[in-house]
Amino acid sequence: MSQLIGRLMGLRAMGDRYTPTYFLTALGNGGTAISFFIWLNFLVPHPKTPIVTFDSIAAFWGTLDLIGQALVLIALLGVVLFTVRHLQSLAWNLSEFARFRQSSAYRQLRDANGAVTLMALPLTLAMTINVLFVNGALFVPGIWNIVEYLFPVSMMAFVAVGILALRTFSDIFGRALANGHFDCTHNNNLTQLLAAFAFAMVGVGLAAPAAMSTVKLTIGLSILGSIFFTSAAVVVALILLVLGARAMLSQGLAVEAAPSLWLPIPLLTLIGIALLRISHGLHSGFDLHIEAPHRLLITAAFFSTQILTGVFGLSVLQRVGYFRTYLFGSERSPASYGLICPAVGLFVFGMFFLHVGLVQNGLVTKFSPAYFALLLPLAAVQILGILTMFRLDARLLTARVPTLADAEAA
Repeated sequence: MSQLIGRLMGLRAMGDRYTPTYFLTALGNGGTAISFFIWLNFLVPHPKTPIVTFDSIAAFWGTLDLIGQALVLIALLGVVLFTVRHLQSLAWNLSEFARFRQSSAYRQLRDANGAVTLMALPLTLAMTINVLFVNGALFVPGIWNIVEYLFPVSMMAFVAVGILALRTFSDIFGRALANGHFDCTHNNNLTQLLAAFAFAMVGVGLAAPAAMSTVKLTIGLSILGSIFFTSAAVVVALILLVLGARAMLSQGLAVEAAPSLWLPIPLLTLIGIALLRISHGLHSGFDLHIEAPHRLLITAAFFSTQILTGVFGLSVLQRVGYFRTYLFGSERSPASYGLICPAVGLFVFGMFFLHVGLVQNGLVTKFSPAYFALLLPLAAVQILGILTMFRLDARLLTARVPTLADAEAA
């Protein structure tokens, strides 16, 4: 089955070479689909709904010239393209993972530091729920008429994924604490933050109804669920960040896992958006009014930390020659897919900072020269992430791996 799915998608079967890190391929495609939705959500007027929908796009379409219609169409096609790629990659990963779980490599992984890569499964499944919700909003006419019935369904789906994440985390780190097999000397990277990343993805998904629903009970349950998983993400991230930093300072960075230095960027994106959604729910459901300047403080603090993380991580990756070796050189590693989510995360939260932080506070006028000057680097980050993902796909997923027979023939 795995080989059949792989051939249909143009992907090669991994066999014993498979690792759960490949779930990051599906995660990156899902995040990219969301990033095209973000363009529409901030640039297409939707006064009757909290997010852009099929109906708001249809109403806006007739007011646009050909250039405007082309731009909207490009964004919609981007959502469709990367949604399809996300679902294809998810199916391939699930098939490969099912085979991997029957192997001795899986049993060895569970007792090693790399066991945290198993958290990529709930992380990706939570992304899938977000992607499906976005596609429903964009392509199902009149969906907002029944959205209050969909919110409980989406929350139950996120809770189910959250339970999977909790069970996986408890198994990984519970065994490590009980048996003491965690090797701190080989923890010289930030890959362990995948655990916090998974909890944050569930938390931001659970927070969505708080920002969109008009039913007080739905808003309240959404806020409580989001606080639980977002708090878990923060606590886990702080602990694992300290452990990883200590190991890197004493052992030096594990070069193959160098992209993990940028994991705090998408993590901060999810936590920041969750806080914005929770604050909106408190405003609309419980009369705890969060004003525009407060949102400026939140977005500015998170975006500044992301920029600092990005600049520092870039300097380290250049110092160890990561791009020269793993992106353009002969070395290949699935950990390279860790480059995609930071690009998506920086673009998405950059859009929140620009619109929710700067535009809503009157610091920047929408569609002014300053607005487009700030928008341009965000678009460049998104494009760079997409190009990197295509390059990694060609190197790691579709390229034929040389065999021993090829070497002997050569």
